[in-house]
Amino acid sequence: MAGVARLRSMFVDRFLNAITTYRLTLYYLIGLLFLAGFFSALGLLPYSAIDIAIDVCIAAIVSWVANWGFAKLFHAATNSESVFITALIIVCLMPIVPFANALFLAGACIVAMGSKYILTIQKQHIFNPAAVGIFAISLLAPNYSALWWMGTPIMMPFVVIGGFLLIRRIRRENMVYLFFTVYIVAFSIAFIIQGTFFTSLSTLAEILFFRSPIWFFGMIMLAEPITAPGRKRPQLAYASLIGVLVATQQMRFLPFSFTPEEALCIGNIAAYMMTPRHRLVLALQQKIQLTADTIQFIFRPANPLVFKPGQYMEWTLPHSKTDARGNRRYFSIASAPKPDTLAIAVKFYEQSSSYKTCLKNLEIGEEIIAAQLGGDFTIPRNVEKKKLVFIAGGIGITPYISMIEYIIQENKKCDTVLLYSMKNVNDSVFIDTLEKARVYGVNTIYTITDTTAVPADWEWNTGMINAAMIQKEIPDFTERTFYVSGPQLMVQALEKTLASMDISKKKIITDYFPGFAG
Repeated sequence: MAGVARLRSMFVDRFLNAITTYRLTLYYLIGLLFLAGFFSALGLLPYSAIDIAIDVCIAAIVSWVANWGFAKLFHAATNSESVFITALIIVCLMPIVPFANALFLAGACIVAMGSKYILTIQKQHIFNPAAVGIFAISLLAPNYSALWWMGTPIMMPFVVIGGFLLIRRIRRENMVYLFFTVYIVAFSIAFIIQGTFFTSLSTLAEILFFRSPIWFFGMIMLAEPITAPGRKRPQLAYASLIGVLVATQQMRFLPFSFTPEEALCIGNIAAYMMTPRHRLVLALQQKIQLTADTIQFIFRPANPLVFKPGQYMEWTLPHSKTDARGNRRYFSIASAPKPDTLAIAVKFYEQSSSYKTCLKNLEIGEEIIAAQLGGDFTIPRNVEKKKLVFIAGGIGITPYISMIEYIIQENKKCDTVLLYSMKNVNDSVFIDTLEKARVYGVNTIYTITDTTAVPADWEWNTGMINAAMIQKEIPDFTERTFYVSGPQLMVQALEKTLASMDISKKKIITDYFPGFAG
């Protein structure tokens, strides 16, 4: 059974890695609305399929036009998928009464689009667009509010299954699960205080198992990456806060309560205070061909970026004829914190996406947008006082390069072993940096996985990194903390290997690159 579960997990992850988060979210919402229309046509939902279609058209057209106008006004790059995602979320929340509802629906869409350009700090929008759009309309028309009509028993399985795939894709499962846990606990405490806990169990069961608003809210709106924190601890605090705020709707003893959209807007403010966001326009300064298919891009930021070595950013590259993988990618920063440069290293394939094709052809002086600094796969404090193992697979070496350059830059002496796995010697990158780092206590051990292409003078290991190789090369491995970075399947396999070697989960820190090859 465990083997079957692993196969399912591998299949799911491969599917998710082949599609961008934006495209997955868009398809998910389109699928939900299509199903809602289908069930309405069968009389299983109290709406008209035509009315749902009309609302979708109104929201999509108004959102696109509004976004186009704001983008022109603020001279900003746009992402059409993001526009339609916001529009469809608003449709899922607003009452389905097209002609009576049209003005409010259009107003919510316009405010949502405007919030991306106006309610910003350093060109990063603070609020979830759909939430702030609906909240603004409720202020202007107090008798009008979100209906969350997607929360019906028949839609529940589809909301949950699709939502699970989405949060797995963006690696926000823990944040979302904690939100549900805090909400349930706060909900239960409220009923205990009110003396109605046992009589209200059916209400709790109905909300959790037969109605989907809280699931749609948690998996789609709460988990939205741009306005949620990018690091784990702030994510958990964010989820807990919003869980309590949403539960106030059941706390009759309080003089106030918050709707989900109000709670999310408050949470967005708290998220920004916990982890201020950055949005940089970077000009390409230099391109370095590291291997036949790997290029290092060095950019010049207009303003210095403060980050921890090992973190990543979302890189947006607007271009024409964008394919299904979209115009955004997550790449680890492959340089130490420096005031004048910021680097990434990217591997290219014969059938590259339109994004990577455009990136590969980027000319010196041309610009790219970097935002959403995040990640907990970072160099530890007092690195010189800790015994570490870095395990890198292929282009998974990039976050370590940031850490190692930082060690060199700060002249730190440490005790770190780097196991670097590559397909063949032609795939090796940053060798000069790795060899230079030996003086600082970072000792690199290489292995080639393609055993048919081993050079005659090769003195290092061959084959995949496994328990035997770790035990041979690192006799004191039980005393060390392990960092693992690379393709997802490799990372997952090494997690199991390290666990079988009695390495505590607390001493295993992982990072992987979902969909990095496109």
